Amino acid sequence: MKPIESLSCTLNAEHILTCKLIRIPSIMENNLPDGKKRKDIKVGLEVEIVQKQDQRSGDLTEGIVKRILTKSPNHPHGIKVQLETGEVGRVKNILDDEY
Repeated sequence: MKPIESLSCTLNAEHILTCKLIRIPSIMENNLPDGKKRKDIKVGLEVEIVQKQDQRSGDLTEGIVKRILTKSPNHPHGIKVQLETGEVGRVKNILDDEY
């Protein structure tokens, strides 16, 4: 799948037009699951998570899954895991070559 591209333009009070190209990656652009389904997450998998305190900034933490904390089969914001380092967050990207 190709990413979706969109042109966003705004006109300010001084009548200056500013445009920027917005690139929205396709969900499966890297051909890996997106971390929202529990069945895709395994102990030992290399992932990127967003921790609670980083939700606003979107900062990602990379690590290896130690425990899967979400009990439901899926979650719209990502499956919650604990990394081997003890950090807890929701999976945003799966980095492992297993997929």
